[in-house]
Amino acid sequence: MAKKGNRVIITLECTDCKSRNYVTYKNKRNDAGRMELDKYCKRCKKHSSHKETK
Repeated sequence: MAKKGNRVIITLECTDCKSRNYVTYKNKRNDAGRMELDKYCKRCKKHSSHKETK
């Protein structure tokens, strides 16, 4: 089984309605800053920007 190494679990929060919709992994070595992705928000019913939370 492979070792995860520098990978950590992060939570993505919608910037419009502040709901925490997604949980994903990221590599801290490659992405040192906070991630921001365009994802679909079920609560807003549209694509919006989702930022990484603590």
